[in-house]
Amino acid sequence: MEQDKTLGEEIRQEEQQEQDIPAVTFDEFEIPSYEEWKEAVVALLKGKPFEKSMFTKTYEGITLNPIYRMEDLEGLTHNKTYPGMESNLRGANASGYIHKPWTIAQECDAKTPSEANEMVKYELLKGSTAASVVLDTATRKGYDVDTANKEEIADIGVSLSTLSDVNKLLDDVDLEKFEIDIYAGASNIALLSAVAVVCEQKKLSLKKLHGAITADPIGELALDGKLTRPLDEYYDEMAHSICWAEKFAPELKTVVVNTDVYHNGGANDIQEVAYAMNEAVTYMKSMERRGIDVNTFCRHLRFHFSIGANFFMEIAKLRSVKMIWAQIVKNCGGDDIAQKINIYVSTSSFCQTVYDPYVNLLRAATQSFSAVVGGMDGMFVKPFDHCIRPSDEFSRRIARNIQIMEQHEFNFIQPIDPAGGSWYLEPLTEEFTQKAWAKFQEIEAHGGLIKALENNTVQIAINEVLQARFKNLATRKDRAVGNNMYPNMTEKLLEVPEINFDKIIADRKMAIKVNVKVRDNDYVKLLLSEIGKRDFSEHGSLINTVKQTIKAGATLGEISTALTGEATGEVIEAILPHRWTERYEQLRHRTEKYLEKTGENVNIFLANMGPIPQHKARADFVTSFMQVAAFNVLTNNGFPTVEEAVQAAIDSNADVAIVCSTDSTYPELAPAVTSGIKAVKPSMKVFLAGAPTPELKKACDEAGMDDYISVRSNCYETLLRMQKEKGMIE
Repeated sequence: MEQDKTLGEEIRQEEQQEQDIPAVTFDEFEIPSYEEWKEAVVALLKGKPFEKSMFTKTYEGITLNPIYRMEDLEGLTHNKTYPGMESNLRGANASGYIHKPWTIAQECDAKTPSEANEMVKYELLKGSTAASVVLDTATRKGYDVDTANKEEIADIGVSLSTLSDVNKLLDDVDLEKFEIDIYAGASNIALLSAVAVVCEQKKLSLKKLHGAITADPIGELALDGKLTRPLDEYYDEMAHSICWAEKFAPELKTVVVNTDVYHNGGANDIQEVAYAMNEAVTYMKSMERRGIDVNTFCRHLRFHFSIGANFFMEIAKLRSVKMIWAQIVKNCGGDDIAQKINIYVSTSSFCQTVYDPYVNLLRAATQSFSAVVGGMDGMFVKPFDHCIRPSDEFSRRIARNIQIMEQHEFNFIQPIDPAGGSWYLEPLTEEFTQKAWAKFQEIEAHGGLIKALENNTVQIAINEVLQARFKNLATRKDRAVGNNMYPNMTEKLLEVPEINFDKIIADRKMAIKVNVKVRDNDYVKLLLSEIGKRDFSEHGSLINTVKQTIKAGATLGEISTALTGEATGEVIEAILPHRWTERYEQLRHRTEKYLEKTGENVNIFLANMGPIPQHKARADFVTSFMQVAAFNVLTNNGFPTVEEAVQAAIDSNADVAIVCSTDSTYPELAPAVTSGIKAVKPSMKVFLAGAPTPELKKACDEAGMDDYISVRSNCYETLLRMQKEKGMIE
């Protein structure tokens, strides 16, 4: 009792002490006005123009302000709502991720059905919540192993042909518990039918089958530049898949609008969203003509976006697309449920790099964080070696754990629309929405997305952005760590495992031969001919016939061939995939191969003048500049005289000597070093580290200076020219 009394007294004393502490206020500080802040910044800029230095132009045509204030929210109305209501800006679900966390859909890219099955089960065991599988290019295009191009078999994912293959792929996978997530290409009729048969044979309820087995014919047309049959026939198949799913598997998505083709082509976020909306509207109109209403169509539609490097722009993109889609569906007569978009995302392939690949982990972390804040329904975080080789257990684990940590360790499932009310993100979302909507309307006004693809409008627009990205990387206005900036000269490329594709192909062909041998080929031929007739006026009936054909032993490729018949599809200019650092990677790889072959490199001698503090800054700059292409840089601690520097340069037998010092010493040193080297060895190139004044440039030019390396230099073109001069490029 006495102890309780003492404890109570201590508590009362602490409470009294807390009451005695005065409340902290900031009344003594004046709140500066924008004009006062600007005046202080202008003073710090020391003559540099405020507008040029403090405002940032983006690839989307949006100019970012240097500072955002409460006043920037004035006039905005879209943000004055709640999650799950009205425009869906703040999320399609009122509870955000709290009751239903986003799906962890880590893709499995194994080569054979058995290997893919093991990988899927392992992913699900370790935290993924969707059985997500990547098909190889041959399967996606509708070809069996015996009719496909060798390079497209098991190239990026699993090769599937027979019902047995699909059975092996899904063996012991609980499709009632976990989502299924497979993109089938331009048509999903064959795969969807095969999965349905497997579920029936395993006595799994199709009503509980959820996730997505999707097709995207326009996306395939944009990526490959051609289709095997006309779009109208793919739209017919799409209608069959939707109607079948609506009746038998209502929780299954069968259509996807996948923007990877635009993103990987180099498009900006405005283009990516606008093209996605145009594509979705094209599908919607096509389904309406086939008797499928807006609400039914939307129930079976998924969008897929890539998440790029601009952290806040990607958040704005995901918030914006919810509003735009809600507006479109509402005006097309869709109900509140139909207006709630289903979004899956993946981290960016375009932003991944081959050199310094572990930086891809950091890129994936920030990109996935953007996606979480922006709001989505499912995500694939690409392993750091995704653009280099088939992912291994370590890289998949790290990628998967990024999402698991975001959900369970960082507790990102708790906040609902954390961007809501942001002085920066709300105006950015508003401007993004306006620009994306204008681009969407522009394409619709000129005949829609297909017309824009046919007349190359889309391809030209994307290429303009791609070239702007390349230019900014070339001049190092944009920086890719480990590639055009801060290269790691001790790095060894990740090992790419040898894959015995010949054995995989031989085994796959043998499996098809066995399948042909045990089936009733006459019966299969009869069923395939029925598919070829295309007399399926009742939507959904095609799938029932295809299911019967698959049960009889027909392959996925045979069904695709039967659907195609003698038809030919549209042909356009393909939107080729790129990565932003690919040109720099080619530079470095070319040097490394040349060194390996000849034992020679481009040797750079640094003519460092004076003590270390005098030359170090510029010596470090040009060293990093030259090492971007893996050139050999010969460093030193500086020379006290011109004569010593000249002699050392000549003795080095380097290809290029670069004079490094300060602006104040250059007029005396740079022309002298240049003329001294040229007098003895005129073939040696001499560069100056820095941007010279007109007077200095004139003097250096007269002395024989060959080039000037500064922050304004085009790094890529300079290094490429030096490789050509060395003979690395034939």
